[in-house]
Amino acid sequence: MDKIFIAGGTGFIGRHLVSALREDKYDVRCLVRTPEKAELCKAQGFESVIGELTDRESLKGALDGCSMVIHLIGIIEEKGTQTFKAVHVEGTRNLLDVAKKQGIKHFFYQSALGADLDSWAGYLRTKAQAEELIKGSGIPFTIFRPSIVVGENDGFTKKIKDMIASLSPLIAVPGKGKARFQPIYVKDWVRCFFKIIDNPDAIGKTYSFGGTEQLTYKEIVQAVASAMGSQKPIVHIPSLFVKLTAPVLGIVTVEQIRLLDVDNICDPESVKKNFGFEPMTFKDALRLFISL
Repeated sequence: MDKIFIAGGTGFIGRHLVSALREDKYDVRCLVRTPEKAELCKAQGFESVIGELTDRESLKGALDGCSMVIHLIGIIEEKGTQTFKAVHVEGTRNLLDVAKKQGIKHFFYQSALGADLDSWAGYLRTKAQAEELIKGSGIPFTIFRPSIVVGENDGFTKKIKDMIASLSPLIAVPGKGKARFQPIYVKDWVRCFFKIIDNPDAIGKTYSFGGTEQLTYKEIVQAVASAMGSQKPIVHIPSLFVKLTAPVLGIVTVEQIRLLDVDNICDPESVKKNFGFEPMTFKDALRLFISL
């Protein structure tokens, strides 16, 4: 069996996916940025190669012997040279160039629900630009556009959990907290992935999906607080003052704040229609990964 190359295998979703692939006896090679992460991969029994998505030269030979690429790398905050354009667009372009030379048979990309070339949000706009590069590459592809993926150590609920666990006697919700999201449990995301990995019908398709519940941000915060056993009251912070409270909220950019005011939803039956099963509810998922 040819190897599967994963960019982003040591991230939140990547760790769950790599574990599942290894259980199913797939041969996996992960792109890592440091020797320390390479050693971690080795200790867990899979191969790695040190490189950087934004450094094309470092990717030479990385895909040798591989037939599929799984591209999970993405950032939600720009830091220094790690901009949305550099990581999402140029990084994807670099990986596609190497994949094309290698003759990769299937290129999988983790995009985002709401990705749009005309979006005001750099995160969503560059995700859409990466999609366009993939579609125009000539390489057989599959694209996932999930809503928020949650699970142990996911960034979204971790920030909420940290906010609730802080010394503040209140839980501060930016704005009105009415924007809706469709959180999906990471192991359900993995189930979705396994429905497409060896499925020729998935080639050339883009799947937009999320959980069965369209929950407001406030409802999500309330659910996390309940799972943690917290009874702190929720207060709404006007958007004008949210930036001042960013360290408490765990939100560090204006874009992240604005995205919390925008619906991120799709068909509640999207997983059942596209992948043939009913995903776990947010409340049930929280019981599995939120510590009291």
